[in-house]
Amino acid sequence: MQSIQIIDSHTGGEPTRLVLEGGPDLGEGPLEERLERFRTQYDQWRSAIVNEPRGSDAMVGALLCKPHRPGCDAGVIFFNNVGYLGMCGHGTIGLVASLAHLGRLQPGGLQIDTPVGAVQVDLHDGGEITIASIPSYRKASIVVDVPGIGPVAGEVAWGGNWFFLVEQHGQVIEVSRAEALTDFCWRVRQAVNAQGFPEVDHVELFVSAGSAGAHSRNFVLCPGKAYDRSPCGTGTSAKLACLAADGKLAAGQDWVQESLIGSQFTGRYRWLDRSKGEIAPTITGRAHVMAQGALQLDPHDPFCWGIRQ
Repeated sequence: MQSIQIIDSHTGGEPTRLVLEGGPDLGEGPLEERLERFRTQYDQWRSAIVNEPRGSDAMVGALLCKPHRPGCDAGVIFFNNVGYLGMCGHGTIGLVASLAHLGRLQPGGLQIDTPVGAVQVDLHDGGEITIASIPSYRKASIVVDVPGIGPVAGEVAWGGNWFFLVEQHGQVIEVSRAEALTDFCWRVRQAVNAQGFPEVDHVELFVSAGSAGAHSRNFVLCPGKAYDRSPCGTGTSAKLACLAADGKLAAGQDWVQESLIGSQFTGRYRWLDRSKGEIAPTITGRAHVMAQGALQLDPHDPFCWGIRQ
């Protein structure tokens, strides 16, 4: 029987399972190399931690690691029901809230090493957490022909993961329509992948905000066909890059992004390189710890390593 020490949190409704001890030994070196080692040699651990029967499609795992980049205080590799993430905004907020809950962090700043770069994080006295995320930019504005739907215009953008962002889609973004929204986004993603952008694994839809003070409401379909309950940190970063490129949001100005379930992140940005449309986004949100304990891996359990997709 093997034991994995974990702590669960949610950020705006989206769960994060932080692995504190007992996970796979990925050795030393850059986080991107350790992620590839995780993918190719220890993928059954990913499945065991986040997939059913211990987890769910919405669960995002976070493996706490020794950092490699100079000046970083901790390292993390994020994963989900079908694979791995370069960066995860809600997961980073959940990571910091969990470490603070354990007494390992005090309010102030720290640097977190990820496979796609270092992330500056500030834990505020009131419990809010701000992440200075990965440099973000818009790659292309395109129109794709989606079978059964027709032409869909959108933007391919990087915010720590690859997104296709759509504003003109004719969909109503409400919780009661999650299944229909999932089907729509899945069709769109397949078309985007087939028409020259295989890297895109997230689709993000926008409508006007449902709450006072918010600028828009989104629906984000994640790689494993689960939708994001939070406003999505990397998705909000990608959105900020598109707004900046179009001159629709000034540097330093707040953008309040609302999720399908009404939770909110506040985003803002500063320019890194106007000629390339590259920005440095910041995302502010809050996470809450839900549970702490140990996962048990019983070698006699036929689903010890999770139910894989």
